[in-house]
Amino acid sequence: MIHRAAPRPDRAGSEGDIVVDLAPGDAGGDLTGLSVLTLAAGRPRTVHSGGAELFVLPLAGSVTVEVTGEHSGSVARFALAGRESVFAAVSDFAYVGRNSVVTLRSEVGAEVALPSARCDRSLPPRYGAAVDVPVEVRGAGPATRQVTNFGVPGVWDHADKLICCELITPPGNWSSYPPHKHDASEPCSVVNEEIYYYRFAGADQVTPSRDGFGYHRTYTGLEHDRAALEPIDELVEVRDNDVVLVPHGYHGPSIAAPGYPMYYLNVMAGPANDRALAFCDDPAHAWVRDTWAGMEPDPRCPVTSAAGRVDDLAASPRERHV
Repeated sequence: MIHRAAPRPDRAGSEGDIVVDLAPGDAGGDLTGLSVLTLAAGRPRTVHSGGAELFVLPLAGSVTVEVTGEHSGSVARFALAGRESVFAAVSDFAYVGRNSVVTLRSEVGAEVALPSARCDRSLPPRYGAAVDVPVEVRGAGPATRQVTNFGVPGVWDHADKLICCELITPPGNWSSYPPHKHDASEPCSVVNEEIYYYRFAGADQVTPSRDGFGYHRTYTGLEHDRAALEPIDELVEVRDNDVVLVPHGYHGPSIAAPGYPMYYLNVMAGPANDRALAFCDDPAHAWVRDTWAGMEPDPRCPVTSAAGRVDDLAASPRERHV
């Protein structure tokens, strides 16, 4: 269930490199996919969405997005200011509907994530501003983390199936905790398959590095056996650019090693007509959530906002070239 993806600069083409390439159907489920691309300076790169909708989410650098598709013969253009790294700021983004042709350009080079989901409806492209993205501090004590809800129902409703959010976990903390599920086993009311795309910062707390690491847990229980879902029992080490695929089962915790901030992009989609976020905690650990009411959140959260780092370790994205 883990896809290790380390970029190979020696194999990079003139347009950039493909860091992650998981089409919907390749990721252990039927609906979700993820591509992560590096863009060479000044070199356009073309992407076809096919039968999936997607977000264009800058991970590092600024990106210009041009979209043609079913809804218009004209070109929709968005200039995404982006950010220095995922640990530096909340980014703006673009939504792209199915059967679209997307051209990506960066004047100085960039890295971009394209989370996707197979969908039924075709929607026009749209821009999402960083200042409109809610940043939530979730949990308390050593389970405190930041949740950046840029593509979730109720915040971003211009999507058919795709649900996305970003999380930043301070060094030494746990997230995706208590372990939870959203699958076809009892008593879940919502089914969503999920992808975790991990990034880790190095000693400076901002620059991604393979030195950083953490751990991810996925497992099933007796209720999954009764639902005829494949057994899973995994505890894996994760490093920068690794991907964990969760077709079903309890997932969590995601643990950041001391010294290394942990980021992950969650990509979700389900078979229902309406997008929804709901989950069931593992009943063996659900009581932990109740303890947060009497516990202070970790003061290191929130880590970022649209304006940049809360602790000013990195420059604001608006101070860089767009």
